[in-house]
Amino acid sequence: MAAIPLKLLLLFQLLTFSLLLSADLISSSSSSLLSTHSVVEPRHSQEYCAMYDICGKRSDGKLLNCPFASPSVKPDELFSAKIQSLCPTISGNVCCTESQFDTLRSQVQQAVPFLVGCPACLRNFLNLFCELSCSPNQSLFINVTSIAEVSGNSTVDGIDYHITDTFGQGLYESCKEVKFGTMNTRAINFVGGGAQNFREWFTFLGQKAPPGVPGSPYAMNFKSTTPESSVMVPMNLSVYSCGDTSLGCSCGDCPSSPACSSPEPLPPHEDNSCSIRIGPLKVRCIELSMALLYIVLVSCFFGWGVLNRRRDVTKPGDSAEEDGITSEPKAQRTLGVKVQRHAPVQRYLEKFYRTYGSWIARNPSLVLFISVAIVLALSSGLFKFKVETRPEKLWVGPGSKAAEEKKFFDSHLSPFYRIEQLILATVPDPKSGRAPSIVTDENILLLFDIQEKVDQIRGNYTGSNVVLTDICLKPLGGDCATQSILQYFKMDSGTFDDYGGIEHAKYCFQHYTSSEMCLSAFKAPVDPSAVLGGFSGNNYSEATAFVVTYPVNNAIGDSSNERAVAWEKSFIQLAKEELLPMVRSKNLSLSFSSESSIEEELIRESTADVITIAASYLVMFVYISVTLGDAPQFSTFYISSKVLLGLSGVVLVLLSVLGSVGFFSALGVKSTLIIMEVIPFLVLAVGVDNMCILVHAVKRQPRDVSLEERISSALVEVGPSITLASLSEVLAFAVGAFVPMPACRIFSMFAALAIMLDFFLQITAFVALIIFDCKRSADNRIDCFPCIKVPSSSQESVEGGRGPGFLERYMKEVHAPVLGLWVVKMVVVAVFLAFALASIAISPRLETGLEQKIVLPRDSYLQDYFDSLAEYLRVGPPLYFVVKDYNYSLESKHTNQLCSISQCNSNSLLNEISRASQAPETSYIAKPAASWLDDFLGWLSPEAFGCCRKFTNSSYCPPDDQPPCCTAEEDICSLDGICKDCTTCFRHSDLVHDRPSTAQFREKLPWFLNALPSADCAKGGHGAYTNSVDLKGYETGVIQASEFRTYHTPLNTQGDFVNALRAAREFSSKISNSLKIDIFPYSVFYIFFEQYLDIWRVALTNLAIAIGAIFIVCLLITSSAWSSAIIVLVLVMILLDLMGMMVILGIQLNAVSVVNLIMSIGISVEFCVHISHAFLMSSGSREQRAREALETMGASVFSGITLTKLVGVIVLCFARSEIFVVYYFQMYLALVIIGFLHGLVFLPEKKKIEVEGNLSRRRRDGESLELLQQSPSPPAVFEENVQLS
Repeated sequence: MAAIPLKLLLLFQLLTFSLLLSADLISSSSSSLLSTHSVVEPRHSQEYCAMYDICGKRSDGKLLNCPFASPSVKPDELFSAKIQSLCPTISGNVCCTESQFDTLRSQVQQAVPFLVGCPACLRNFLNLFCELSCSPNQSLFINVTSIAEVSGNSTVDGIDYHITDTFGQGLYESCKEVKFGTMNTRAINFVGGGAQNFREWFTFLGQKAPPGVPGSPYAMNFKSTTPESSVMVPMNLSVYSCGDTSLGCSCGDCPSSPACSSPEPLPPHEDNSCSIRIGPLKVRCIELSMALLYIVLVSCFFGWGVLNRRRDVTKPGDSAEEDGITSEPKAQRTLGVKVQRHAPVQRYLEKFYRTYGSWIARNPSLVLFISVAIVLALSSGLFKFKVETRPEKLWVGPGSKAAEEKKFFDSHLSPFYRIEQLILATVPDPKSGRAPSIVTDENILLLFDIQEKVDQIRGNYTGSNVVLTDICLKPLGGDCATQSILQYFKMDSGTFDDYGGIEHAKYCFQHYTSSEMCLSAFKAPVDPSAVLGGFSGNNYSEATAFVVTYPVNNAIGDSSNERAVAWEKSFIQLAKEELLPMVRSKNLSLSFSSESSIEEELIRESTADVITIAASYLVMFVYISVTLGDAPQFSTFYISSKVLLGLSGVVLVLLSVLGSVGFFSALGVKSTLIIMEVIPFLVLAVGVDNMCILVHAVKRQPRDVSLEERISSALVEVGPSITLASLSEVLAFAVGAFVPMPACRIFSMFAALAIMLDFFLQITAFVALIIFDCKRSADNRIDCFPCIKVPSSSQESVEGGRGPGFLERYMKEVHAPVLGLWVVKMVVVAVFLAFALASIAISPRLETGLEQKIVLPRDSYLQDYFDSLAEYLRVGPPLYFVVKDYNYSLESKHTNQLCSISQCNSNSLLNEISRASQAPETSYIAKPAASWLDDFLGWLSPEAFGCCRKFTNSSYCPPDDQPPCCTAEEDICSLDGICKDCTTCFRHSDLVHDRPSTAQFREKLPWFLNALPSADCAKGGHGAYTNSVDLKGYETGVIQASEFRTYHTPLNTQGDFVNALRAAREFSSKISNSLKIDIFPYSVFYIFFEQYLDIWRVALTNLAIAIGAIFIVCLLITSSAWSSAIIVLVLVMILLDLMGMMVILGIQLNAVSVVNLIMSIGISVEFCVHISHAFLMSSGSREQRAREALETMGASVFSGITLTKLVGVIVLCFARSEIFVVYYFQMYLALVIIGFLHGLVFLPEKKKIEVEGNLSRRRRDGESLELLQQSPSPPAVFEENVQLS
């Protein structure tokens, strides 16, 4: 699809250059002068002609020369001057009449537009035909070999043209690199049939054309030698090199010129990571560094551990001493004193929660009503709820460079057209695995049937029908510019047999630029690489796929494209319901897409997994309801269960999400699919944990105190840690609001407010609900049916069932004792350190990008389409180099700094693009650029005498083969019509160094852009460059915007797209700085891939700020920099391990994964903070404190986060959308497991080891017991360390 625009550019301009070969044969009136039926005996000598005058014409009107061997004729002075203007090498006598020369001149003008940019090539080429037509020594190198009788006259039917290899090689070398900008290709493809050497070129030129087919009316056999006995001498005029100083070409047309030795184009961004080769193994430096660092650290750690272990064994009294210290009452503990004296925020929170707990226990109804009412008020904004599905609004910030460039391009030039595409392919053979060629008569006829159905599509737009011709791209207002192999048959099935069927198509594969029979219905050549797929090199006949592309007009604004969207929906419906079964019945495959397909499928995806997501939430709700209850006993389960409380808690979580979405919706902020899919999961993760912690804290309180005191004590116990965790999470997400990527920014804003509201509802409404549930249970009322009361005899069994649960017993009796083993400590630290360093080592391998297939439902028809694109497409997306504020005044240097024809700077923009295209593997530029400026300057040139012309009244005069000079009814255009007095716009003397003045440029540019290309002047700019120049305000001498078009190389992977964008920007930056002109690259995909140029910076910055915010909150609440640092350390380790898992699982770094990484910080805080706070507030020895923390908070964290998320995440693996499986199931599962292991395994071990290290250090320093009691005790350090981790 990327090749389409350049196929529209050349309209009516490409009659085969073989027409030029008849130039020496034609005369408008000379046929009446020769009536002889005899042939003069050939004579080969100087001043003799081999053929002279006209003796007849063919049935198609082509004139035929006479085989008239006669002396050359001396022309009059005026005729001689005319000959000198075109053929300066011919002087004196000539072998052509004046009328014959005029016809020759009119026919030669067809070649001039192709070659005028390179004067040396043009002069050599004209000399070839000047010598053939008018040379006075024509008989020395021309020999008539065949004669045919026409209307009773003998006419030439074949000749030998003797030319030296020196001239032939020189001609080819001067022309082989000349560019024809309109088609982004070499001119030799048009004037020489793509010849690879001069012999192939001469063979192409010498072919005799059948009647009605453009080309020479007789055969020409080019020979490099003459018969030994003959006096003939091969034509050997001097040839001009393309690097000639007088007729030199530009560097783009003559890269071998000595003046064109400029530096190579800037290579794309290189991987700067170093590597070391160890034997046959190549290892990155960072990987080797991490491995060596790990060996050193583990060696030191184990050495320290063994030494510390021996000291413990040799000093058995220390253990008792230590235990005696740490078993002091909590009020006397050094740690407790430290926290109370140096943590004013902690003391304030405890005091607040004690007072608040007592108050809410007395007023639960009021608190519940007010808190829910506040959130419901915020939710009222849902009436303005809207979802943003446009990718450019999700992943590109309004201030992004790509967005600004796209806006500039669309407003000043023209929006890139819409693409509707079909890919028809053969099915590989199951045995060999190879797919057969699709280029068969049967398949082309099938494609005609498909095309007929597409033409019959009627889209419904506001009650009116929309057909393809209403919306398709029409360069000249006639036929649609459909890119299809059917264009070789003019899109008409009736011509299939007439043209020769499949053989004609294969002929056009090689002659699409040179044969009029191969021109499309919209009069432009169709590159086979744009309509075929699955071939290698230029083996088009081996293609395994037809690629049919329908370019459709695009407009700025969605409302302007509604008619196109209506047709696209009908197009997709037709493809699904009719075309797909039709194609499969022929054992072929069909993939298809429209411009609106991705957006439509994204919308469908938003509802595709509703059941899966609902099931995930339902499973979590069931688990929550069970885990909040007491140990199940059949006789009392209906009272001790917490189903109603769990359901109420889930409702509060959903209310917090609705409140956040409603608040921002009221402010006009649109939601995204990520918000709808991720935030409920995130808030539920955080909210469920808090729910478990609060319920379990209340259940741990003594039953012999009042409910008010139990609620107050529970809030004092867990309120500060919930506050710390929630504030950390809110700040972690709030900083994401400053990220420029809209998807991340909006997600962070919504998530921060949702977590804040969830925290608000947890400490207000949910605590009130706990109070109600406690009263219900105490009153023996049934869960879910509180109006029903059971007999009071069951009360004892209910109260008696409030022992430790299974998780509490597991944490106390299994988990904590096992972690206390010395060997386990060593292994845990070594393993976790290995994971962290290994993650650092492999994290640079994390690829950026987001595969389009992943974001779509698994059953989407676009899945097959993207596979087909990668497998079959052989062209890359179009690339535009946009020039801003081009000063075209004669005094400015801009023109020569941009163009690539004669006299342009060697380092001009277009020359540099041409050089870059010679290294496509590094520049990602496939071809030289189509240049409106080059073609305009060539169109203006006096050499192109058939292009820029004017009537006697100075108004625009079109070429002779266009109306009003030639009407459609005329088979052969007359030279004596209304345009006979037209003259070229300029003489050489009117120009300054072949450049127009400012006024001339200003006047003629609109003429050029409106000029229709045709055989007489292929340089016409209409269609090719209609939207390439912004004419608004150009009268001032400055063109605000213009573009030069080329292609990227085929891009198949996300890395290819990112590297192509990076290479184009680096190239443009280099050229802009060199030329001091504002130039930027633009391609339709840039806006979506710009984010990946600095996705690492965005991700790391966002994560660093979030972690920094958590550190500040922890520092304020705990007043311990060491504890806060430990928490941050563990968070960083969790992030590193998660990124390492992303590399292993093949998950790419993009906006979705960045959002998940940010979210992982919030969930990871839950794993760390509660355990740390519980350890801080517990009493006893370090082992006792660890066991107590794990028994209380460990069980809540494990049940509230780990198990809840596991049961919910596992359901997501059944989602229909690949994005859920990859970015939510896999990443969430990895996060839950990694967070659990760090929070409940690594964290306690780290604290114990650090406590032991502190003890050993104090022992070595000889500290006394009293001094040790005054300083932070081992448990205190342990508590701080646990909090940190």
